[in-house]
Amino acid sequence: MSYTTLVDVATLRAHLDDPHWLVVDVRHQLSDTGYGERAYAAGHLPGAVFLHCDRDLSGAMTGCNGRHPLPDPERLAARLGEIGIGATTQVVVYDDAQGMIAGRLWWLLRWLGHDAVALLDGGLPAWQAAGGVLTDIVPSLVPRLFVPRGQALTVDADYVLERLETPHMRLVDGRGPDRFRGENETIDPVAGHIPGAVNRCFKDNLLPDGHFKPAATLRAEWLAVLAGSPPDLVVHQCGSGVSACLNILAMEIAGLPGSRLYAGSWSEWCADPGRPVAV
Repeated sequence: MSYTTLVDVATLRAHLDDPHWLVVDVRHQLSDTGYGERAYAAGHLPGAVFLHCDRDLSGAMTGCNGRHPLPDPERLAARLGEIGIGATTQVVVYDDAQGMIAGRLWWLLRWLGHDAVALLDGGLPAWQAAGGVLTDIVPSLVPRLFVPRGQALTVDADYVLERLETPHMRLVDGRGPDRFRGENETIDPVAGHIPGAVNRCFKDNLLPDGHFKPAATLRAEWLAVLAGSPPDLVVHQCGSGVSACLNILAMEIAGLPGSRLYAGSWSEWCADPGRPVAV
């Protein structure tokens, strides 16, 4: 059995010694890009390997392609194989940021055609709350062959621009409500949102303890957000294409697959002064 959305702590604990499972730690902070490596060195789940959001899960910035552009798929595939992900590997990803970074790796693996990837529900806090131990032992890597099978899961800025405020796209912005409104913008140089977008903060998919809401609850909430649009017309974005991935995951849990990611998101959109902005 493969897990494609979520794995709970008990299930992961039962598979910690399973050679067909691999745990990946992707802790990261936008304001302190060295945080994840330090946190991993201080203590991580047994057997977990570390990937860096900027170096491993993102490509090179050009100044006009957003803060976390997609990595080159061949380079990412080589890195995933290097850490031990093969065709039959069950991957479990976690962070300590309500899944915001872990969702990015979940989506990237799906983008490359690897469906056997799941988030640890509740992340590191859930593991520790259940008495799970941490270790500073760095596991030996067992490289495997990772062959990417690219999936058409993205759209670009031109796609979004051509469909603005039409029934041919339902654009969902996963940032916090204040930044969506153009308030308290401290990350990107322009405040506001893409015209026609609706706001669904990625945190709205979670319960107060950081676990995902039940599938039925998510389905009801997302059907309200979609307002009649089919999932395959939904495009997700956020600030830089990271937290929006958690909205895609939530729709999958809700039984509403088929939505896509505008990976450049607001940080790419607002880099071009010719693109419209709403507040």
